[in-house]
Amino acid sequence: MAHSLRFHLPHGEGEFSRQAHVAPPHSTFERELGAEGFEGPATMMYHRNPPTAWSGINGPLRPRAFDLKTTRPSRARVDARPVMHSDVMKMRYWVFSETDGRLFRNSDGDDLIFVHHGEGDFFCDYGHLTYRSGDYIVIPRGTMWRIETKVPNEFLLVEATDCAYAMPDRGLLGPHALFDPGMLDRPKLDSAFTNQTRGGAWRLIVKRHEQLTTIDYAFNPLDAVGWQGNRSVLRLNITDFRPVNADGYHVPPSATVTFTANRFLVCTLPPTVTATDPPAMKIPFWHNNDDYDEVVFMHRGFPGGHQDLGEGTMTLAPSGLTHGVYPQHMEYMFNSPVVKSNHYAVLIDSRAAVHVDPGLADGEFGEYANAWRDALAYAPDAPQPERQAAKVIAFKPAE
Repeated sequence: MAHSLRFHLPHGEGEFSRQAHVAPPHSTFERELGAEGFEGPATMMYHRNPPTAWSGINGPLRPRAFDLKTTRPSRARVDARPVMHSDVMKMRYWVFSETDGRLFRNSDGDDLIFVHHGEGDFFCDYGHLTYRSGDYIVIPRGTMWRIETKVPNEFLLVEATDCAYAMPDRGLLGPHALFDPGMLDRPKLDSAFTNQTRGGAWRLIVKRHEQLTTIDYAFNPLDAVGWQGNRSVLRLNITDFRPVNADGYHVPPSATVTFTANRFLVCTLPPTVTATDPPAMKIPFWHNNDDYDEVVFMHRGFPGGHQDLGEGTMTLAPSGLTHGVYPQHMEYMFNSPVVKSNHYAVLIDSRAAVHVDPGLADGEFGEYANAWRDALAYAPDAPQPERQAAKVIAFKPAE
């Protein structure tokens, strides 16, 4: 009978670096093969050729990218555009300038709102808070809420199906690293809450088992006069996240976990300082994250480094496929001209397989899977004509 524990027996063969991501053997390309995200057993493999320098890729297992700016507006949260899902998570993209006035309650799991664009007022059982671009809003399952706004808004909605969001264990960094728990804002029973319209007809939409029920009231059900407990809506702005940096080591995304849920993680990719130690790799290393699918939503700047992947785009790097640096940045592996990056992104690592919803095909970047083939220029074993023909590809959304 097989034992459930993995082997932990470090061993090396051939040429290799004693320290991962630092001073790889001359003219080699390092690839990390890891388990449990970046937290489990891992092996650094050193290749003669770039591990993503494929000349073609076909089939369902391929990197994909989408432009969410093609999303049509919808006034109700339940009509927000489905984008990706797994057995434990559902992602939607909600574009609106005003809501229809109805309240919403999700009884299938916690909701996480990431405000890509917009500002307004969020009213819920616990009170009132304002929101702005870059805010995370964590909404516990069963919370009743609504939004008031008069400006264009774009929300990334991430539902933790049948589970709750929690804060990560910061380990040796201590409880105040990344963001202090005191930075988490809670709703207030302030004048904006108490001055809501109290009478009239109000409708609540409740989602349970992916079915909708409507409940009508002859008064505003957001009428709390007080509460006490350790469960409420929470707000954190992405600019309040303080990353871990290192002069001699490129820090992996596992050091940016912001919220945890059942079988997936929500990470913040903030501006980071480039490692300065000469032998240290300056940009993300190639890797196979063999237990997780990786989804990245671009909030500000160009987090992926590709000129076609700007704000409001989303990428999917599925498990089983090597991914990492784009070819046009390979020359900066050990000599980066960027001292500090200027991007923000939301990264979701999912242990459960992530599936793309059919409606997301509208706006897919058709040539994205071939974005790495120009790495053939750096592949000594590739035919010379293919190496010479390699050039940076500009991919555009499908017509």
